[in-house]
Amino acid sequence: MIKAIALDDEPLALEIISHFSKSIDFIHLEKTFTKQNEAMKYLRNYPVDLIFLDINMPQKNGIDFFKSLNADPILIFTTAYSEFAVEGFNINATDYLLKPFSEERFVQAAMKARNEFEFRKNRSVQTHLMIRADYKLYRIEFDSILFIEGLDDYIQIHQTNGTKIVARYSMKSILAKLPDQKFIRIHRSYIVSTNYIKSIQNKTVTLNDFVLPIGDTYRDDVLKIIQ
Repeated sequence: MIKAIALDDEPLALEIISHFSKSIDFIHLEKTFTKQNEAMKYLRNYPVDLIFLDINMPQKNGIDFFKSLNADPILIFTTAYSEFAVEGFNINATDYLLKPFSEERFVQAAMKARNEFEFRKNRSVQTHLMIRADYKLYRIEFDSILFIEGLDDYIQIHQTNGTKIVARYSMKSILAKLPDQKFIRIHRSYIVSTNYIKSIQNKTVTLNDFVLPIGDTYRDDVLKIIQ
């Protein structure tokens, strides 16, 4: 069962999402919110798998709200403004529902969310990433990834053979595609393969010929590796 919430400043929009969700047996809409601070407080205590999220809201917009989350739930944007579509997909939203949307279109988005949910559940048995970059689709074996570097709205994948691939992903979204037992985020700008860590000393991680900084936010998680 996919645990979900919906956040929209329009109560009617939340009623529609609630109504459509009742007909989908693999989604449980746990709660709806009209205020971002209340949704944020709930998510800190009760993580969910999926968020239906409006973009145009009176406080920070939905895109900024999503970027501020510590977790990386599946994301379906709901908005009346089509001009936000490109920016929404740039942070790898699973789907984008343009209001007013039909129940058929809602079910289509829910099916995409289920596919993503199943993929995430099974990623521990996956051996590779499929990454679209430079108008090509790349298959990248997990064991060939040395580390991943964040570059604003892009990432750069450094491979053990010295090649690099630049793709439009957020660090949060690429981390969600990696197996937890093989990769760890050590800094807001770095995700490293635990297989290639040579040493952890003071505030740095050494892997092959690279020495990368450990961010204060991630220090405790890094130290667990050597405990």
